Amino acid sequence: MDGTIRNNIVPGSEVLIVLKSDQRTGILTKGIVQDILTNSSTHPHGIKVRLQDGQVGRVKTIL
Repeated sequence: MDGTIRNNIVPGSEVLIVLKSDQRTGILTKGIVQDILTNSSTHPHGIKVRLQDGQVGRVKTIL
């Protein structure tokens, strides 16, 4: 599923995100969504979320 639409993401979803430090390399990090940080309904680079382990990044894929 597309990670650029906020309504597709709910806390507890398993997602692949790209961390700020990995934006150049595109390395994806897998985790469970704790909080949704983006307020707008869409974002071209992905909705920003906080994972349960505290990492913050933009959703690329919803598993």
